[in-house]
Amino acid sequence: MSEATELDVNSIPLDQIDVSNAALYGDDAWQPWFARLRAEAPVHYCAESPVGAYWSVTSHDLIKQVDTNHQVFSSADGISIISPHEREEAETDVPIENFISMDPPGHDVQRATVAPSVAPTNLANLEPLIRERAADILDNLPVGETFNWVDEVSVELTARMLATLFDFPYEDRRKLIYWSDITTNVPELTGIELDMAQRQADLMECAQVFMQLWQERAAAEPKFDLISMLAHGENTKDMIQNPMLFLGNVLLLIVGGNDTTRNSISGGVIGLNQFPEEYAKLRANPGVIPNMVAEMVRWQTPVIHMRRTAMEDAVLGGEKISKGDKVVMWYLSGNRDESVFPNADRLIVDRPNARKHVAFGFGIHRCMGNRLAEMQLRVLWEEIMQRFEKIELAGEVKRLPNNFIRGIADVPVRLIPK
Repeated sequence: MSEATELDVNSIPLDQIDVSNAALYGDDAWQPWFARLRAEAPVHYCAESPVGAYWSVTSHDLIKQVDTNHQVFSSADGISIISPHEREEAETDVPIENFISMDPPGHDVQRATVAPSVAPTNLANLEPLIRERAADILDNLPVGETFNWVDEVSVELTARMLATLFDFPYEDRRKLIYWSDITTNVPELTGIELDMAQRQADLMECAQVFMQLWQERAAAEPKFDLISMLAHGENTKDMIQNPMLFLGNVLLLIVGGNDTTRNSISGGVIGLNQFPEEYAKLRANPGVIPNMVAEMVRWQTPVIHMRRTAMEDAVLGGEKISKGDKVVMWYLSGNRDESVFPNADRLIVDRPNARKHVAFGFGIHRCMGNRLAEMQLRVLWEEIMQRFEKIELAGEVKRLPNNFIRGIADVPVRLIPK
């Protein structure tokens, strides 16, 4: 445990609470910090922190108020707690743009181009492929041995799915995971120093690879992969002329397809082991899986926060927010709001209102691929329940320090077959 996370949050003056500390998430010690903010200051101002001054919005209702008011709370200055221009490496770093960091109408136009890839009709076509790949992964796991569920299942299934969505070379699929990881692993989010020159070089490699794919897809007949859709879309076919906008949107789609699914797959195994009576419910009634998937996403909350910038003076939850202030929606806290989710810290597979979670966001920026993520999780658990009596934790879980992505690096498990 780090020094910061060993502190009793109730002994700290309210105005000195800083929930941007990445160690809180690496140590999984964040719960009492947000519980206090929800109880005493659901709209809370932190005047000094390593990422500057910011407002925290921690209750379920107030998060939805911010997320649905893009006229007042804008995404245009960035979506993480640190603004691009505030970063120490801002002069040498990659100035990435993407549609999640836009407001309407630009956001709506670019999102609409790629949205058909995850429309219900296309998902129906993808389901047999997802099931085939999930079954292949599960059938090749080392039964009776201890292994890392994150690498063997969570990452592998996600990498295979991303390769399919992009029509990316299948043998290079792990590159997609790597590029996703370095996109969100910056010191301001993790508290860990990084070779930023190497990061920039790796992101430029990503850009070059996808520009080559773009040129190939643009010269061919339109297909249903994400790059082909962008290359042939009326409003996005010239995106290649702005390389950083192109790279930003590619990375957004990679990160969006990676982190939600991968960390919910891992978090779900942790949750069922932490609450064995819920695992017993699942074994007794596998029909609960679709609802359980929503509950796993709520309980894990893969994206910890999203940030907005106040475009004008505003009042939120009785607090006066000034134009230009950073306003951070802590989805992780909103999903543990006891006023909405009784016994919110428990994973409850048949929770009646599990789908009320805000893990996918709320409003115009709601995660475009949420149905795809849920389908992957549902199919995987359907296949798991056909094969295994239990996925049993066999060691200590290792989490990643990061205040933006709730990442899990290692979940040692043993499989108990039926």
